[in-house]
Amino acid sequence: MTTDVRSLREFKMPDVGEGLTEAEILTWYVKPGDTVTDGQVVCEVETAKAAVELPIPFTGVVESLHFPAGTTVDVGTAIIAVAVAGAAPAEAAPAPAEAAEAVEIEPERREVLVGYGPRTGSVQRRARRTNGAAAAAPAAPAAPVAPAAVPVVAEGERPLAKPPVRKLAKDLGIDLRTVRPTGPNGVITREDVHAAATAAAPAVEPAAAPAAPQAAPSVVEQPALPVPTAAGDVRVPVKGVRKATAQAMVASAFTAPHVTEFVQVDVTRTMKLVRKLKESGELGAGVRVSPLLLVAKALLTAIKRHPEINASWDEAAQEIVIRGAVNLGIAAATPRGLIVPNIKDAGAKTLSQLAVSLGELVETARQGKTSPADMSGGSVTITNVGVFGVDTGTPILNPGEAAILAFGAVRELPWVHKGKVVPRQVTTLALSFDHRLVDGELGSKVLADVAAVLEYPKRLITWG
Repeated sequence: MTTDVRSLREFKMPDVGEGLTEAEILTWYVKPGDTVTDGQVVCEVETAKAAVELPIPFTGVVESLHFPAGTTVDVGTAIIAVAVAGAAPAEAAPAPAEAAEAVEIEPERREVLVGYGPRTGSVQRRARRTNGAAAAAPAAPAAPVAPAAVPVVAEGERPLAKPPVRKLAKDLGIDLRTVRPTGPNGVITREDVHAAATAAAPAVEPAAAPAAPQAAPSVVEQPALPVPTAAGDVRVPVKGVRKATAQAMVASAFTAPHVTEFVQVDVTRTMKLVRKLKESGELGAGVRVSPLLLVAKALLTAIKRHPEINASWDEAAQEIVIRGAVNLGIAAATPRGLIVPNIKDAGAKTLSQLAVSLGELVETARQGKTSPADMSGGSVTITNVGVFGVDTGTPILNPGEAAILAFGAVRELPWVHKGKVVPRQVTTLALSFDHRLVDGELGSKVLADVAAVLEYPKRLITWG
């Protein structure tokens, strides 16, 4: 005789990025008791490179979520248990203390999205705040706690909010499902999130009497962001994209000897070409044309003439590796922070193909859907500081790359043109390069070529 029994399967945190070892659980889309099917997305996680939705690889009923949203979990650690229907010989019911051991844990099908194995290790949780001694300390009246927020959206629905508002809610530790929207068509606004944060703030705990022993209240998760202090300071936990960027920039600054060169360029002809391409539509219907497109093409043309700058430094082998393809990175500011996705083999693309790839890259980054693969393997980068009205800067290299070009604001300035001082459209370019593998001559030639193409864009044809 057989009887139906539970068979638990655990889904482990997969490697969702190239070489990444941990990810933060942003949102759970399921809860204990929900039925899930093979391929259903159960949560969204954030790594140092991207936000990724995780599908579960089997069907069953959610038994438990091992970690709450906001927890950073190592790759290879089980994050959810699902009860899968099965059959086994009938047995006497186990004693309560042995019940947990009697549940069968089936071998897990490992989901590794990019070809790296999981890392073993402990789970890193958010810092917890405790006041008082251990649980054995004398009890004391608990501090007032705000009532639990009640969801205001229907089961299975996702609250409507723009990405910046979602980030604000995440920073303040607010579940958007509990926020009452006041925006058009039920959209949650920043004011709604702030109001929910104020309503959720716990009452101030009264000071304990000096002679009374300090009790240990329940352990409470600290708010995610921000955490104001008595002096009005705000402490921002460094994690995700910001943490990865900080580590990468420190590593770059202290391992690669940076040199930066600058040049002012008359880009009047380039700006005229941009307008002409926009009006004519000759690059294709719906293709976005911008000055950045021409800057990118100018840099690719310069790299074609001086391929030695498309290189990286191999510390272990003490060799310079000249890359066969130019994977052109474009620095993009997103709600998650600064990311640098890249266009694979950009040097082999026509101007029209480059425009399409650039448009797709920017749109994907704005939507927060850039994949880890799109941010891996870059060889040279452009950062467009001009969109912020900045003339120039000294950009820091992305680790593993030999050069980065900063494109400044285009301004109308007095300029000597054909022997006369006339108003012309001028920009400033800054090229930072790794002086271990790019000497002053090579760096200067590349920057001069970029400037020459932007001054006379017809060179795209003669040099291309």
